[in-house]
Order: sequence, then C-alpha cells, then structure tokens
Amino acid sequence: MVESTPPTFVVWFTGISGAGKSTIASGVEQRLRAHGLSIHNLDGDSLRTGLNSDLGFSDDDRTENVRRIGEVARLFNIAGVSVLVAAISPFRAGRDQVRALIGPGRFVEVHVDTPLEVAESRDTKGLYRKARSGQLANFTGIDSPYEAPLNPEVRIDSTHSTSDDEADEVVRTLMMMGLLGPDD
Repeated sequence: MVESTPPTFVVWFTGISGAGKSTIASGVEQRLRAHGLSIHNLDGDSLRTGLNSDLGFSDDDRTENVRRIGEVARLFNIAGVSVLVAAISPFRAGRDQVRALIGPGRFVEVHVDTPLEVAESRDTKGLYRKARSGQLANFTGIDSPYEAPLNPEVRIDSTHSTSDDEADEVVRTLMMMGLLGPDD
C-alpha cells in the first residue's frame, strides 16, 4: 500500500503589532507537530534581524519583506515542510502575491483582528509609545496603513477568545480545507 504525502501549505498570520500573531502561530505549531507534520515557524521579527535586516519600513521595503518571506516559505514547501508565518504584512497586494506564489488551496490567511487600543495595551516593547511620540516612523496602525484582508480563511478576534481556542480554530480550518486529516 502506497501512502500519500499530505500537501504542504502556508498559514500566514497577519495583523497589527501586538495582535497575537506569534502566540497563536506557536500554538498551531505545537498542535501540528503533535499530528506528526513537518512544520516550520517563520516569525517576522526574527526575519527582520537576519534575512531582511537590510530592509527598512518604507512601503517598498515592507513589500520586499513580504516577498522574501513568501519565497522562503515556498522553498520550505518544495522541501516538504509546511510553514507558519507570523508577520504584520500590511498590504493586501503583497499577501495576494504570496498566495499566488504558494498556489491554490495551499495558502491559508489568518487575520488576527485586534483593535488598535488592545494591541497598544499589549505593547511590551514600547513600540506604540515610540511611534506616537515621533521616535519611530512608519509604524503600522499609527502613521503607516494596515490593509485588513477582505476574505481571509480565518478571522480571529483576539479580544474574545484564548490563544488555545484560536490555535484550535486554525487547525480545524486546515482539516476542513483538506490540508490536515484527523489522523495526521
């Protein structure tokens, strides 16, 4: 009997700084590893200090940041590894470009929809405070736009649920999409 290889996929968590993207992605990663999946978690903050350290926060640099992350995710997929990406990725066009790169039915956009005031209250790094005082320019949600997804596969209101519930919701969506079987 020949076993079929499950399809690789990319789950792309988008939302403003402090929305909870990385926390939810970590929960999803734990669940997918428990299912025996080969999975890698790409965090936008980590990539900004390495691969994308030469980029600033202009619109063009943000677009290039997302393009590079998408290319890395695609390379992981080619190697048989599914990928979780937690990155602000503020522009719809960039996320749509990555969706096309990854391929139909294999890109799962998760909008972690958190009101600005809630995200600011979670600001452990003091970034919102710096942005509001003028010390940090081009900060998403303050003086740089965030274009929310129009039709994400998952929309999470992180003010009304726990990160465990949110991770479970993402895994259920992967099952419903046929990207993860109940026995994987």
